[in-house]
Amino acid sequence: MSLKKLITIIVLSSAVFVSSCSKKPNLTERVLNVTAPSDIKGFDPMMASDVGSAAQIAKIYEGLLTYHWLKLPYELIPNLAEEMPTISKDGMTYTFKIKKGIFFQDDASFPNGKGRELTAMDFVYSIKRHADAKNQSTGWWLFDGKIQGLNEWREKYAKLPTVNYDDEVEGLKALDKYTLQFKLAKVFPQFLYALAMPFSYVVAKEAVDKYGKEFINHPVGTGPYVLPVFDQGKRLVFTKNPTFREKFFPTEASPEFKHMLVDAGKKLPFLDKIVVDVMVESQPAWLKFNKGEVDYLSIPKDNFSATIVDNKLSPSMTEKGISLAITPALDVYFYGFNFDYKIFQNINLRKAMSLAFDQAMMNKLFYNNTGVPAESSAPPGVAGNIPGFKNPWKGPSLELARQMLAQAGYPDGKGLPEITLDTFSSTSARQKAEFFQKQMEKIGIKIKVVTNLNPELQAKIKKRSVMMIDYGWIGDYPDTENFLQIFYGPNSAPGANSANYNNPVFNKMYEVVAKMQDSPARTKLYEEANKFLADDVVAIFTVHTQSYMLQQKWVRNYHDSDFIFDFHQYINVDLKEKAEWMKKF
Repeated sequence: MSLKKLITIIVLSSAVFVSSCSKKPNLTERVLNVTAPSDIKGFDPMMASDVGSAAQIAKIYEGLLTYHWLKLPYELIPNLAEEMPTISKDGMTYTFKIKKGIFFQDDASFPNGKGRELTAMDFVYSIKRHADAKNQSTGWWLFDGKIQGLNEWREKYAKLPTVNYDDEVEGLKALDKYTLQFKLAKVFPQFLYALAMPFSYVVAKEAVDKYGKEFINHPVGTGPYVLPVFDQGKRLVFTKNPTFREKFFPTEASPEFKHMLVDAGKKLPFLDKIVVDVMVESQPAWLKFNKGEVDYLSIPKDNFSATIVDNKLSPSMTEKGISLAITPALDVYFYGFNFDYKIFQNINLRKAMSLAFDQAMMNKLFYNNTGVPAESSAPPGVAGNIPGFKNPWKGPSLELARQMLAQAGYPDGKGLPEITLDTFSSTSARQKAEFFQKQMEKIGIKIKVVTNLNPELQAKIKKRSVMMIDYGWIGDYPDTENFLQIFYGPNSAPGANSANYNNPVFNKMYEVVAKMQDSPARTKLYEEANKFLADDVVAIFTVHTQSYMLQQKWVRNYHDSDFIFDFHQYINVDLKEKAEWMKKF
C-alpha cells in the first residue's frame, strides 16, 4: 500500500503537553518539540509502513539515497552512497560505492559499546531481512520480484526452521567492503526510488541479534539523532548523534527555496534535541500554536475558514510573523469505475457521468477550494503532468452529458440499472458520495451509496465486487509511472489497478515507458499516456490536494514534503528571533 501523506506538527516548548501551565520556552538549546498524531509503532525500518513511524525512524536510520531538500521536482541524491550508481547498458545491474568512515551509533550491541563502520554487507543483510518470511516485513512488497534470486531465497527458507543469511543471492552482493551490487530480475528504473524509502534504511546485524524481538524498541542507526530511551509512551526525546559524520546543508536550491540558503554549507544537524509528544487531537496543538508554543502546524479543518480568507492568511496571524506555505501533494483522487462491469465499457456512459459532475463545486464544498483540479492521473510536481492541459470530458456540462447518455443507449437514464458507489464509513466520505449521487440525478442516473469500514472496502476491491468507488492514490515515489500503473491491466485487483481497466493500447504505452530511464523522451511519453487516460475517461478525476502549513517566524528551512522523511536534520531555530517574536504572543 501507498504511504499516507505526512502531516507533521512541530512544537518548540519544553512544557509537557498534558500540563495545564506553560513553562517559559527554552532559549539556550535548539530544542524542537514535534507532535505526532498517532502512537509510534516502533523503530525497525522493516516495519516503516505508516508515516508516523517512518518520520521517527528517519531521524535515526539512513539509506543509500535520499532527496535533495531544496529542489523541486524531487531529485534523488547520494546519502550513504558515495555517488549515484553505475547502471549497466541493459538497465539490469546497479553498482554502488559506499561512503567510507560512516559509523553506527555507539551501542551495547557492539564490542566495548563502540559503533563499528558501515559496510556494503550491511545493506545485503538489511534487504534479506525483508525477504525472510519469518519476519513478516511490511516492506517486502518493495523488493518482491525485483532482485534476481531474492524470491527464490525467500521460498527456500520459508519452511525451514532457521534462515542462513550467509547463503548468497545472485542479485544482491557485496563485491568488497565498500561495493554493493544489485542485479534486477527485470528492468525497473524506479528501483532507485525504493532505495530512498525508509524500508531500505540500513540496520546492523549485531543490534538485531542482541535485542531480538525487542530490536523494534532499540534503534541503532547511522543517522543524525539517537533515541536513548523508547518506552512506547506518549513522549520521545531524540538527541544529536555525537558520532554523526560530516554532512552539510545544501548550497543549491530551486527558486522557491532560495531564501533557505542562509545556512548553506553549515554542518548538520542544527537541532540539539527533538521532543515528540503524541497528540491525537488537533485542537490542543492549535491552541499551543496560537500561544507561540508550536512552530509549525497544518491548519485543522475546523479552523480553516477563520485562518484563510480569500486564500490568504488572516491579518491576526501575519501580525505575529506567522507565514503560510501552500504545497501541492503528490496524489490524485477520483470516482473509479470497475471495468469488470459491462456497462462501464461503454465510453459514452463514462463521458456522460464525467460531464455531469461539478468538480469545482466539490472542491469548494469539501476542500475549501484548496484542491488543484485533476485533469488526469499525474499530479503537479512530476514529469508527465502537463501545465495548462484541460480534460475535454470535465463538467459540469449537463446538456452535453445528456447527449452522451442518449448515445450510450440510456436516454434520460432509462434502461440503466442502479449503480452502487462504495466509500468509507466516515462522515466526510459519506457526504462526498452523496454529493456525487445528486450530481448524477441531474441526468437521470441513479446511484446507491454504500459505506464500509476500511478493511471491508479493501476486501471488496480485491474481490472486484464494487461497481464504483470513491478512491485515491498517494504516490509511493515522485514518478508518473507510479500514477500510470494504477490503470495498467496486469495490475488489476488484487493489485493496484482497482478499476480493473485493461486497455491493450494503454498497456503497451505503459510497458514501454516504465522501462525508460529519465529523459525528455520519457517525459513526452508520460504526457501522452496521461492524455490517453483523460480521453478514455478511465475515471472521474476530482482533485490533487495541497497542504496548508503555518510556520512561526523563528523556524528556518522547513517545508512540507511527501517523500523526504529525514528532514529534521535541515531545520534550524533562530533563538534570538524567537525571543523577540515571543513578545507578541
